[in-house]
Amino acid sequence: MKLNKQDILKALETISAPGEGQNMVESGAVTNVVTFADEVIVDITITNPSLQAKKKTEVEIMKTIHDIVYEKAKITVNVKVDAPTQSAPNVIKGKAIPGIKNIIAVASGKGGVGKSTVTANLAVTLAKMGFKVGVLDADIYGPSMPIMFDVELERPLAVNIDGKSKMRPVENYGVKMLSIGFFTKPDQAVVWRGPMAAKALNQMIFDAAWGELDFMLLDLPPGTGDIHLSIMQSLPITGAVVVSTPQNVALADAKKGVAMFQQESINVPVLGIIENMAYFTPEELPDNKYYIFGKEGAQNLAEDLKVRFLGELPLVQSIREAGDVGRPAALQTATPLEQAFEKLTQNVVEEVVRRNDNLPPTEAIKITTMAGCSAVKK
Repeated sequence: MKLNKQDILKALETISAPGEGQNMVESGAVTNVVTFADEVIVDITITNPSLQAKKKTEVEIMKTIHDIVYEKAKITVNVKVDAPTQSAPNVIKGKAIPGIKNIIAVASGKGGVGKSTVTANLAVTLAKMGFKVGVLDADIYGPSMPIMFDVELERPLAVNIDGKSKMRPVENYGVKMLSIGFFTKPDQAVVWRGPMAAKALNQMIFDAAWGELDFMLLDLPPGTGDIHLSIMQSLPITGAVVVSTPQNVALADAKKGVAMFQQESINVPVLGIIENMAYFTPEELPDNKYYIFGKEGAQNLAEDLKVRFLGELPLVQSIREAGDVGRPAALQTATPLEQAFEKLTQNVVEEVVRRNDNLPPTEAIKITTMAGCSAVKK
Protein backbone atom coordinates (compact mmCIF):
# COMPACT_ATOMS: atom_id res chain seq x y z
CA MET A 1 0.00 0.00 0.00
CA LYS A 2 1.21 3.48 -0.85
CA LEU A 3 0.95 5.80 2.12
CA ASN A 4 -0.08 9.44 1.81
CA LYS A 5 1.54 12.26 3.81
CA GLN A 6 -1.79 14.02 4.39
CA ASP A 7 -3.30 10.84 5.87
CA ILE A 8 -0.37 10.56 8.25
CA LEU A 9 -0.70 14.22 9.36
CA LYS A 10 -4.45 13.79 9.85
CA ALA A 11 -3.80 10.77 12.08
CA LEU A 12 -1.19 12.65 14.09
CA GLU A 13 -3.71 15.43 14.72
CA THR A 14 -5.54 13.02 17.02
CA ILE A 15 -2.57 12.99 19.44
CA SER A 16 -2.49 15.77 22.04
CA ALA A 17 0.76 17.62 22.71
CA PRO A 18 1.40 17.53 26.49
CA GLY A 19 0.78 20.91 28.14
CA GLU A 20 0.15 22.64 24.82
CA GLY A 21 -3.67 22.47 24.54
CA GLN A 22 -3.08 21.54 20.90
CA ASN A 23 -2.35 18.40 18.92
CA MET A 24 1.12 17.35 17.76
CA VAL A 25 0.72 18.93 14.34
CA GLU A 26 -0.84 22.25 15.46
CA SER A 27 1.78 22.74 18.16
CA GLY A 28 4.60 22.41 15.65
CA ALA A 29 6.04 19.36 17.41
CA VAL A 30 5.87 17.35 14.16
CA THR A 31 8.60 18.91 12.05
CA ASN A 32 8.57 16.59 9.03
CA VAL A 33 6.76 13.60 7.55
CA VAL A 34 8.16 11.57 4.65
CA THR A 35 6.32 8.65 2.98
CA PHE A 36 7.56 6.09 0.45
CA ALA A 37 5.34 3.17 -0.48
CA ASP A 38 4.39 1.53 2.85
CA GLU A 39 7.18 3.30 4.78
CA VAL A 40 6.82 6.52 6.76
CA ILE A 41 9.35 8.65 8.65
CA VAL A 42 8.12 11.09 11.30
CA ASP A 43 10.43 13.77 12.76
CA ILE A 44 9.16 15.20 16.05
CA THR A 45 10.57 17.59 18.65
CA ILE A 46 9.62 17.31 22.35
CA THR A 47 10.58 19.39 25.39
CA ASN A 48 10.75 16.60 27.96
CA PRO A 49 14.28 15.10 27.96
CA SER A 50 13.41 11.93 29.90
CA LEU A 51 13.77 8.52 28.30
CA GLN A 52 10.17 7.67 29.25
CA ALA A 53 8.84 10.70 27.36
CA LYS A 54 10.80 9.79 24.24
CA LYS A 55 9.59 6.18 24.31
CA LYS A 56 5.98 7.17 25.00
CA THR A 57 5.99 9.61 22.06
CA GLU A 58 7.44 7.02 19.71
CA VAL A 59 4.96 4.30 20.75
CA GLU A 60 2.00 6.68 20.56
CA ILE A 61 2.84 7.77 17.02
CA MET A 62 3.37 4.22 15.76
CA LYS A 63 0.14 2.94 17.33
CA THR A 64 -1.90 5.83 15.93
CA ILE A 65 -0.63 5.35 12.38
CA HIS A 66 -1.17 1.59 12.57
CA ASP A 67 -4.73 2.03 13.92
CA ILE A 68 -5.90 4.88 11.67
CA VAL A 69 -3.88 4.67 8.45
CA TYR A 70 -2.36 1.25 7.78
CA GLU A 71 -1.74 -1.54 10.28
CA LYS A 72 1.30 -2.88 8.40
CA ALA A 73 3.03 0.45 7.85
CA LYS A 74 6.79 0.48 8.44
CA ILE A 75 7.32 3.45 10.73
CA THR A 76 10.46 5.28 11.82
CA VAL A 77 10.11 7.96 14.50
CA ASN A 78 12.98 10.38 15.03
CA VAL A 79 12.56 12.10 18.41
CA LYS A 80 14.57 15.26 19.05
CA VAL A 81 14.66 16.91 22.48
CA ASP A 82 14.58 20.69 22.65
CA ALA A 83 14.44 21.50 26.36
CA PRO A 84 13.12 24.98 27.30
CA THR A 85 15.64 27.70 28.14
CA GLN A 86 14.78 27.70 31.85
CA SER A 87 16.18 24.19 32.16
CA ALA A 88 19.53 25.20 30.71
CA PRO A 89 22.25 23.33 32.58
CA ASN A 90 23.45 24.70 35.89
CA VAL A 91 27.10 23.93 35.63
CA ILE A 92 29.53 22.75 38.27
CA LYS A 93 32.42 25.15 38.19
CA GLY A 94 36.05 24.81 39.09
CA LYS A 95 38.58 22.03 39.37
CA ALA A 96 37.17 18.74 40.63
CA ILE A 97 38.59 17.29 43.86
CA PRO A 98 39.07 13.51 43.64
CA GLY A 99 36.93 11.65 46.17
CA ILE A 100 34.50 14.49 46.96
CA LYS A 101 31.05 13.81 45.50
CA ASN A 102 29.03 16.90 46.47
CA ILE A 103 30.11 20.36 47.59
CA ILE A 104 27.39 22.47 49.24
CA ALA A 105 27.93 26.18 49.84
CA VAL A 106 26.10 27.51 52.92
CA ALA A 107 25.73 31.26 52.53
CA SER A 108 23.89 34.30 53.84
CA GLY A 109 23.68 37.81 52.57
CA LYS A 110 23.83 39.11 56.15
CA GLY A 111 26.01 38.29 59.14
CA GLY A 112 24.57 37.11 62.44
CA VAL A 113 21.77 34.93 61.04
CA GLY A 114 23.29 31.68 62.33
CA LYS A 115 24.84 30.40 59.11
CA SER A 116 27.81 28.76 60.84
CA THR A 117 25.56 27.17 63.46
CA VAL A 118 23.34 25.74 60.71
CA THR A 119 26.41 24.45 58.83
CA ALA A 120 27.78 22.70 61.91
CA ASN A 121 24.46 21.04 62.69
CA LEU A 122 23.90 20.01 59.06
CA ALA A 123 27.34 18.42 59.08
CA VAL A 124 26.87 16.34 62.23
CA THR A 125 23.37 15.29 61.13
CA LEU A 126 24.72 14.10 57.78
CA ALA A 127 27.42 12.17 59.66
CA LYS A 128 24.75 10.59 61.91
CA MET A 129 22.89 9.51 58.77
CA GLY A 130 25.97 7.58 57.68
CA PHE A 131 27.44 10.00 55.14
CA LYS A 132 31.13 10.89 54.99
CA VAL A 133 31.24 14.61 55.68
CA GLY A 134 33.76 17.43 55.63
CA VAL A 135 33.49 21.14 56.50
CA LEU A 136 35.64 23.88 55.04
CA ASP A 137 35.43 27.04 57.14
CA ALA A 138 35.74 29.59 54.35
CA ASP A 139 34.99 32.53 56.66
CA ILE A 140 38.59 33.71 56.67
CA TYR A 141 37.98 36.81 58.81
CA GLY A 142 35.65 35.22 61.38
CA PRO A 143 36.34 31.46 61.61
CA SER A 144 34.04 29.79 64.13
CA MET A 145 34.04 26.09 63.28
CA PRO A 146 36.94 25.17 65.64
CA ILE A 147 34.88 26.48 68.57
CA MET A 148 31.64 24.80 67.44
CA PHE A 149 33.36 21.41 67.11
CA ASP A 150 35.43 21.77 70.30
CA VAL A 151 38.75 21.50 68.45
CA GLU A 152 40.21 24.97 69.08
CA LEU A 153 43.51 23.55 70.33
CA GLU A 154 43.89 20.98 67.55
CA ARG A 155 46.22 21.46 64.60
CA PRO A 156 46.14 19.70 61.21
CA LEU A 157 49.02 17.25 60.83
CA ALA A 158 51.10 16.72 57.70
CA VAL A 159 50.69 13.38 55.92
CA ASN A 160 52.39 11.96 52.86
CA ILE A 161 50.00 11.19 49.98
CA ASP A 162 51.56 9.81 46.79
CA GLY A 163 54.86 11.47 47.60
CA LYS A 164 53.29 14.86 48.36
CA SER A 165 52.87 16.49 51.77
CA LYS A 166 49.21 17.21 52.55
CA MET A 167 47.27 18.58 55.52
CA ARG A 168 45.16 16.06 57.38
CA PRO A 169 41.87 17.72 58.40
CA VAL A 170 40.96 17.80 62.08
CA GLU A 171 38.10 15.42 62.87
CA ASN A 172 35.37 15.36 65.53
CA TYR A 173 31.83 13.92 65.68
CA GLY A 174 32.56 12.07 62.43
CA VAL A 175 33.19 15.34 60.53
CA LYS A 176 36.49 16.33 58.91
CA MET A 177 37.28 20.02 59.06
CA LEU A 178 39.76 22.70 58.07
CA SER A 179 39.68 26.34 59.12
CA ILE A 180 42.02 29.32 59.11
CA GLY A 181 41.31 29.32 62.86
CA PHE A 182 43.69 26.36 63.21
CA PHE A 183 46.58 28.49 61.96
CA THR A 184 46.03 31.69 63.95
CA LYS A 185 46.02 32.57 67.64
CA PRO A 186 42.62 33.08 69.32
CA ASP A 187 43.23 36.82 69.74
CA GLN A 188 44.88 37.31 66.35
CA ALA A 189 42.94 39.22 63.68
CA VAL A 190 43.29 38.07 60.07
CA VAL A 191 44.05 41.31 58.23
CA TRP A 192 44.48 40.10 54.67
CA ARG A 193 43.59 41.46 51.28
CA GLY A 194 41.53 39.34 48.89
CA PRO A 195 44.39 37.57 47.02
CA MET A 196 46.01 36.44 50.29
CA ALA A 197 42.70 35.09 51.60
CA ALA A 198 42.03 33.30 48.30
CA LYS A 199 45.47 31.70 48.40
CA ALA A 200 44.88 30.40 51.94
CA LEU A 201 41.55 28.94 50.88
CA ASN A 202 43.10 27.21 47.88
CA GLN A 203 45.70 25.61 50.14
CA MET A 204 43.02 24.28 52.49
CA ILE A 205 41.07 22.96 49.49
CA PHE A 206 43.71 21.39 47.30
CA ASP A 207 46.62 20.76 49.70
CA ALA A 208 44.51 18.73 52.12
CA ALA A 209 43.99 14.98 52.39
CA TRP A 210 40.17 15.04 52.49
CA GLY A 211 39.84 11.43 51.37
CA GLU A 212 36.43 10.12 50.30
CA LEU A 213 33.54 12.48 51.13
CA ASP A 214 29.87 12.29 50.25
CA PHE A 215 29.39 15.92 51.23
CA MET A 216 31.69 18.86 51.78
CA LEU A 217 29.97 21.87 53.37
CA LEU A 218 31.44 25.31 52.81
CA ASP A 219 30.76 27.83 55.55
CA LEU A 220 31.00 31.02 53.48
CA PRO A 221 31.45 34.51 54.95
CA PRO A 222 28.49 36.91 54.88
CA GLY A 223 27.85 39.01 51.81
CA THR A 224 28.65 38.57 48.12
CA GLY A 225 32.30 39.43 47.71
CA ASP A 226 35.76 38.36 46.69
CA ILE A 227 35.89 35.17 48.78
CA HIS A 228 32.67 33.91 47.21
CA LEU A 229 33.99 34.48 43.69
CA SER A 230 37.30 32.81 44.53
CA ILE A 231 35.49 29.78 45.93
CA MET A 232 33.23 29.43 42.90
CA GLN A 233 36.21 29.80 40.60
CA SER A 234 38.20 27.14 42.48
CA LEU A 235 35.64 24.55 43.54
CA PRO A 236 33.01 22.46 41.73
CA ILE A 237 29.96 23.71 43.67
CA THR A 238 27.04 21.28 43.48
CA GLY A 239 24.56 23.74 44.96
CA ALA A 240 24.02 26.50 47.49
CA VAL A 241 21.89 26.81 50.62
CA VAL A 242 20.98 30.30 51.83
CA VAL A 243 20.29 30.96 55.53
CA SER A 244 18.19 33.91 56.71
CA THR A 245 16.16 35.10 59.65
CA PRO A 246 12.54 36.24 59.06
CA GLN A 247 12.90 40.03 59.33
CA ASN A 248 12.96 42.27 56.27
CA VAL A 249 16.49 43.57 56.89
CA ALA A 250 17.89 40.02 56.70
CA LEU A 251 15.61 39.00 53.82
CA ALA A 252 16.81 41.89 51.67
CA ASP A 253 20.38 40.59 51.96
CA ALA A 254 19.32 36.94 51.57
CA LYS A 255 17.67 37.89 48.27
CA LYS A 256 21.03 39.28 47.11
CA GLY A 257 22.73 36.05 48.18
CA VAL A 258 20.34 34.01 46.03
CA ALA A 259 20.78 36.46 43.14
CA MET A 260 24.56 36.05 43.31
CA PHE A 261 24.35 32.30 42.74
CA GLN A 262 21.67 32.64 40.07
CA GLN A 263 23.30 35.31 37.93
CA GLU A 264 24.09 34.05 34.45
CA SER A 265 27.87 34.20 34.73
CA ILE A 266 27.90 32.13 37.96
CA ASN A 267 24.81 29.92 37.61
CA VAL A 268 25.14 27.75 40.74
CA PRO A 269 21.89 25.90 41.58
CA VAL A 270 20.23 27.25 44.74
CA LEU A 271 19.00 24.20 46.65
CA GLY A 272 16.79 26.27 48.93
CA ILE A 273 16.41 28.72 51.81
CA ILE A 274 16.53 27.95 55.54
CA GLU A 275 14.73 30.17 58.05
CA ASN A 276 16.74 30.34 61.28
CA MET A 277 15.45 31.83 64.54
CA ALA A 278 11.94 31.48 63.11
CA TYR A 279 10.26 31.71 66.51
CA PHE A 280 11.04 31.59 70.25
CA THR A 281 9.55 29.01 72.59
CA PRO A 282 10.36 29.43 76.29
CA GLU A 283 11.25 26.23 78.14
CA GLU A 284 8.50 26.78 80.72
CA LEU A 285 5.86 27.32 77.97
CA PRO A 286 6.68 24.67 75.35
CA ASP A 287 3.42 25.18 73.43
CA ASN A 288 3.92 28.92 72.96
CA LYS A 289 5.60 30.46 69.91
CA TYR A 290 6.76 34.07 69.84
CA TYR A 291 7.73 35.41 66.42
CA ILE A 292 10.37 37.87 67.57
CA PHE A 293 11.85 38.57 64.13
CA GLY A 294 8.62 38.30 62.15
CA LYS A 295 6.71 35.34 60.80
CA GLU A 296 7.49 33.17 57.76
CA GLY A 297 9.59 35.83 56.05
CA ALA A 298 12.13 33.40 54.58
CA GLN A 299 9.35 31.00 53.60
CA ASN A 300 7.61 33.75 51.63
CA LEU A 301 10.93 34.77 50.07
CA ALA A 302 11.51 31.18 48.90
CA GLU A 303 8.09 31.18 47.23
CA ASP A 304 8.76 34.53 45.56
CA LEU A 305 12.15 33.38 44.23
CA LYS A 306 10.78 29.95 43.22
CA VAL A 307 13.31 27.99 45.27
CA ARG A 308 12.56 25.35 47.87
CA PHE A 309 11.89 26.31 51.47
CA LEU A 310 14.06 23.77 53.28
CA GLY A 311 12.65 24.34 56.76
CA GLU A 312 12.63 26.52 59.85
CA LEU A 313 14.66 26.37 63.04
CA PRO A 314 13.54 27.83 66.38
CA LEU A 315 15.41 30.37 68.47
CA VAL A 316 16.40 28.13 71.37
CA GLN A 317 18.93 28.86 74.09
CA SER A 318 20.39 25.35 73.95
CA ILE A 319 21.41 25.77 70.29
CA ARG A 320 23.57 28.74 71.24
CA GLU A 321 24.91 27.00 74.34
CA ALA A 322 25.72 23.84 72.37
CA GLY A 323 27.67 25.84 69.80
CA ASP A 324 29.60 27.69 72.51
CA VAL A 325 30.70 24.49 74.24
CA GLY A 326 31.58 22.75 70.99
CA ARG A 327 28.87 20.11 70.79
CA PRO A 328 26.30 20.95 68.06
CA ALA A 329 22.68 20.80 69.23
CA ALA A 330 21.77 18.19 66.59
CA LEU A 331 23.72 15.67 68.70
CA GLN A 332 21.13 15.96 71.50
CA THR A 333 19.25 12.70 70.96
CA ALA A 334 15.47 12.32 71.21
CA THR A 335 14.82 16.08 71.29
CA PRO A 336 12.71 18.37 69.08
CA LEU A 337 15.95 20.05 67.99
CA GLU A 338 17.38 16.77 66.71
CA GLN A 339 14.15 16.15 64.79
CA ALA A 340 14.19 19.67 63.30
CA PHE A 341 17.77 19.31 62.07
CA GLU A 342 17.09 15.80 60.73
CA LYS A 343 14.11 17.04 58.70
CA LEU A 344 16.12 19.99 57.43
CA THR A 345 19.05 17.76 56.43
CA GLN A 346 16.75 15.28 54.68
CA ASN A 347 15.35 18.14 52.60
CA VAL A 348 18.87 19.28 51.64
CA VAL A 349 19.84 15.74 50.61
CA GLU A 350 16.63 15.43 48.55
CA GLU A 351 17.46 18.63 46.70
CA VAL A 352 21.03 17.48 46.02
CA VAL A 353 19.73 14.19 44.58
CA ARG A 354 17.18 16.07 42.46
CA ARG A 355 19.85 18.48 41.24
CA ASN A 356 22.19 15.64 40.26
CA ASP A 357 19.37 13.75 38.51
CA ASN A 358 18.08 16.69 36.50
CA LEU A 359 21.11 18.85 35.78
CA PRO A 360 24.43 17.90 34.18
CA PRO A 361 27.89 18.86 35.47
CA THR A 362 28.97 22.29 34.36
CA GLU A 363 31.49 24.66 32.91
CA ALA A 364 34.22 26.53 34.73
CA ILE A 365 33.97 30.27 35.29
CA LYS A 366 36.73 32.68 34.58
CA ILE A 367 36.90 35.68 36.89
CA THR A 368 38.43 38.71 35.25
CA THR A 369 39.45 42.09 36.60
CA MET A 370 37.30 44.20 34.32
CA ALA A 371 34.34 42.01 33.45
CA GLY A 372 33.61 40.22 36.72
CA CYS A 373 32.57 36.67 35.82
CA SER A 374 32.33 35.01 32.43
CA ALA A 375 31.62 31.41 31.56
CA VAL A 376 34.43 29.49 29.94
CA LYS A 377 34.01 25.99 28.53
CA LYS A 378 36.74 23.53 29.30
